[in-house]
Amino acid sequence: MDEIFAKSDQLWSMALAYAPKLLLAILTLIVGLWIIKAITKGVKKLMDKKEMDETLKPFIISLFSILLKVMLVISVIGMIGVQMTSFIAILGAAGLAVGMALSGTLQNFAGGVMILIFKPFKVGDLLEAQGYLGVVKEIQLFNTILLSLDNKTIIIPNGGLSTGSMINYSTQPTRRVDMTFGIGYADDIDKAKGILEGLLVNHPKVLKDPAHFIAVSELADSSVNFTVRAWVNAADYWEVFFYMQETVKKEFDKNEVGIPFPQRDIHVYNH
Repeated sequence: MDEIFAKSDQLWSMALAYAPKLLLAILTLIVGLWIIKAITKGVKKLMDKKEMDETLKPFIISLFSILLKVMLVISVIGMIGVQMTSFIAILGAAGLAVGMALSGTLQNFAGGVMILIFKPFKVGDLLEAQGYLGVVKEIQLFNTILLSLDNKTIIIPNGGLSTGSMINYSTQPTRRVDMTFGIGYADDIDKAKGILEGLLVNHPKVLKDPAHFIAVSELADSSVNFTVRAWVNAADYWEVFFYMQETVKKEFDKNEVGIPFPQRDIHVYNH
C-alpha cells in the first residue's frame, strides 16, 4: 500500500513539475501559429505592394509558412524538456524514412523549384502539358493548378510537369491559324481562292505582316484542298478560326462553289 502511495506521490510530483511546461508549450504553440499566420499575411501584402511576379507568390508564402511552423514545433518540443540532440537525431532518421516513402512528393517539390527557376511558364499562360490544356492559375510547392477552357480545375504534379514536354501558347505575341478548305473538282479554283483571299484581307484581326498564305495543297479523293494560313495576335486565334469556318461556307454557297463530302460510285452489272 505504501508503495502505491509512493508511486502516486511520484506521479503527482512529475505532473506538477511538467504541467507548467506543458501549458506554456501549448500556449506558445497557439500564439506562435497565430503570429505565423499574421506574418504570412504581412509578407503577402508586402509582395502585392512590390508587385512581385504572381508565379512566385504562392510558392514563397507556402515555403515561408512551413519553415516557420517547423521552427515553432522544434521550440515547443524543447520547452517540454525533450533533449534537442536526441530529437534532431530521431528527426533525421524519421526524415530519411519519410523521404524514401515520399520520394514522389520530393520529386514534385524539386520540380516546383525548377519551374520557378527556369520559368517555362507563368500564371496566366495558356499551357498544354501532360495531356491537359488550360490557363495556369497557380504554381504551388508540389502541384501546378490549371483552369481548363470550360472552367474545370486541373491539378498537375510538378515532378512530371518539369521533366515532360509542354506547349506554351502564350510566350509569343502572335500565332498562325492553319485551316484547310476543300472544293469540288468541277469548281473554279481561282474563284474559290479569290473568296478566301477577300475574307482574310477584309478581316480586321488578320495581320498584314507576316502575310497570309493560300495555295492548293492536295488533290484529294473527293476534293481539291486549299491550305490557308493567317497570322493573328494570340488572343484573336479562336475568333478568326471560327469566323473563317462559318463564313467560308456561307460565301462558297453564295458564289456556287461546292464543298464536297466523301462519296462512292457503285456500278451494278447484270450478267
